[in-house]
Amino acid sequence: MELRNLKTFQVVAEELNLTKAAKRLGYTQPTLTLQIQSLEKELNHTLLTRIGKKTLLTVAGKKLKGHVDQIFGLIEEMEKEMEELHGPSGILTIAASEYYCRHHLLPLINTYMEMYPHVRVCLLPLNSVHAIQSVKDHVADIAVIASDCNEMDIKQTFLEEEQTLLVVSSDIYKEQSPEEIFSQYPFISYDKDCSFSTIIDQYFRKREQQPQSMIVVGGSDETIKRAVLNGNGYAILGENVIKKELTDGSITILQQVPEPITTSAINLKVRTEEPNIQTFNTFLQKAWGGTEGQVHCP
Repeated sequence: MELRNLKTFQVVAEELNLTKAAKRLGYTQPTLTLQIQSLEKELNHTLLTRIGKKTLLTVAGKKLKGHVDQIFGLIEEMEKEMEELHGPSGILTIAASEYYCRHHLLPLINTYMEMYPHVRVCLLPLNSVHAIQSVKDHVADIAVIASDCNEMDIKQTFLEEEQTLLVVSSDIYKEQSPEEIFSQYPFISYDKDCSFSTIIDQYFRKREQQPQSMIVVGGSDETIKRAVLNGNGYAILGENVIKKELTDGSITILQQVPEPITTSAINLKVRTEEPNIQTFNTFLQKAWGGTEGQVHCP
């Protein structure tokens, strides 16, 4: 039984129109008809029937269509796996926060694609909570997150650890003591969807004291930094995010926060050996330290 004849039958069964099927396959209609007749003779079953102007599948044709779809599905999977043995190729989808995308991944992608020109990278801006779920759902191949992921089916690759700091505008610090700041100013926080909120919760739980009031500004550390500079309150931020402001003296450290930000790349364990994931993880580990270490909506 020739695969060529089976493929012709599959297309005819999909189109149920000999003219369209012939055009799609690049055959003449007589050639297509001969191939179908050859297949019917070999199987000793009529596969197609006509009712008026309509072409329909017979019972045998419907059964054969199911088997043929499975056969060509397996062939496509086989060809894909064989192609992957030649090296990375196709689409690599990476989920990460907008800040990670902008300050870490975008500077690295061109270099990676120069090394592996057959790979096309797709960035998916998501915070860590949603990025983890995207990997589990096979929407993303890899995610860069700013939190721990202790799930059994996830492989976590360490990239960076960053000190977290409780900070306030230096203008406020000059006029108020830390106790006065804590009692008179609100705490500026990430929303609960960001994994960074876990660090905040742990900090206040250990202090056994909650903020007098709170402003939730979403998931952007840039927005929180601007709110601190504007004197809206105090906040917990990653050291790298405020490196410039610490240097120029516009932001003052109130306390060091014990829990650091841990940045990692994650992927499903069963997919670790796939060429795209394997090569990008290796590349990311080597290159991450050379990009600006900052975090946005962990």
